Amino acid sequence: MMIMNGLVSLIKQIKMKKVLFGIDQLLTKKNKLQQLRLALVTNNAATTFKGEPGRVALINKGFNITKLFSPEHGLTAQGEDGAYQNNSADTITKLPVISLYGEQLMPTEEDLTDVDAVLFDIPDAGCRFYTYLWTMTYVMEVCAAYKKPLIILDRPNPISGNLNLAEGPMLDEEHCHSFIGRWNIPVRHCCTLGELAKYFAATRVKDLDLELIEVQNWNREKTVTETSWFFAPPSPAICDFETAILYPGMGLLEGINVNEGRGTIKPFKIMGSPWINATQLQKEFHSLHLPGLHTSVHSYTAAGGLYAGKACHGLQFNISDPYSFCPVQSGLRLIQLIASLHPEHCEERLYGTRANPSGTGHLDKLTGVYHSFEKIKRNELLATKVATTKWKEIIQSYLIY
Repeated sequence: MMIMNGLVSLIKQIKMKKVLFGIDQLLTKKNKLQQLRLALVTNNAATTFKGEPGRVALINKGFNITKLFSPEHGLTAQGEDGAYQNNSADTITKLPVISLYGEQLMPTEEDLTDVDAVLFDIPDAGCRFYTYLWTMTYVMEVCAAYKKPLIILDRPNPISGNLNLAEGPMLDEEHCHSFIGRWNIPVRHCCTLGELAKYFAATRVKDLDLELIEVQNWNREKTVTETSWFFAPPSPAICDFETAILYPGMGLLEGINVNEGRGTIKPFKIMGSPWINATQLQKEFHSLHLPGLHTSVHSYTAAGGLYAGKACHGLQFNISDPYSFCPVQSGLRLIQLIASLHPEHCEERLYGTRANPSGTGHLDKLTGVYHSFEKIKRNELLATKVATTKWKEIIQSYLIY
C-alpha cells in the first residue's frame, strides 16, 4: 500500500504543470518590448520559475533594461522593515538603482525621460499593508501622467487567490489613507498584483497604457505549498509560507506595544512582552476555538525590535489548516485579549518608517479603521467575511485566473 501511494504521488507530480510567472511568459517569445528602452521595478525576490534573477534573465534574452527601481527593503529584498533605502548600483548588472523608498516614493518625470516603457515585476505577500502593492500604484500613476506604457509581469498570490478567504476590514480612505493602504480593499485581498492593477486602472488611474503578462498553470484556490513553484522570501521577516499566511493578522501587532517576533528567527510566528501572562493568554485565546491555528506558550529574548534583550513571554503560532485559518480575525482577537488581560500595560505603539516617520496612527493604518484600538477593545472590530462579500462582487470582473 505504501508503494502504491508513493507511485500515485509521483504520477501527480509528473502531471503537475509548472507554474510559469509573467516573466517566464515574456521570455519565451520574441517581443516588441525588446526594441524599447525599459525601466524595471524589481528586487531579488523576483526570479524566473527556475530561480534566476528576473533582471538577469531579461538582459540575457536581449531586453534593453536601462535602469532599475527598487521598493521597500531595497533591490536585495533584505533591507530592514520601514528603513530608508538609498539609490545604488546593482552589483550584478551594474545598472543604476533608483530607490522608491528613499528620497522618493515614485519615479519622477526626469527618471522616465530616457525610457520608452516600464516593467513591474515584484512578488507580493497578499496583504493590504504590504507596501509593494502601493509602490505599484504610484508607478501606475506616474506612467499615466507621463504617457509611458506599463507592463505588469504577474505572479501568484502566495497565500491563495480563493476569494472566500478574503478578510476585512476595508479601508477608511478619509482617515486611514497611507503608504500601507492607499485605497479601499480588504486586508487580505486574495488577488494577484496584476488583477489589482487591472482594477485600479479601471477605477483609479485613468488613461494608463497597461499590459498584463499573465501567470500560467496557477490554480488560484491553492497556496504555494501545493503548487510547483517555490516561495521566494519577499522581505527579511516573511521568510516562508507559514509566516506569509500569519502576516495579515500578526502583522497587526506592530500597532501595539508587544514584540511581534522581530529580532528573532520566527517573526510573526511568535509574539510576547515582558509583562504578558503567557499561560493565561494562551488559555483564553485557545478558548476562542479559532479555526486552523494551534498556539503554545513561548518565552524568548529578541536580539532586536521592541524589548530587545529582555525576556518576553507570549505565544507561538502554527498553522494546522491554511484553508480554514482566518489570520486577520485571529490577529484582532489576540489584540483584544491582550488589552483586556493587561489594560494597565497594553497601549498603541509608535511605529516609525520611511513613509510614516512619526509612527503615529500605525494601528489605524494597518487595520484601515479610524480609532481602531478602542473599537478592538470593545470587540466592535471583528474581521468577519461579511465585509468581503461586497469585495467579491467588486473585484469579480477584474479577475484573470
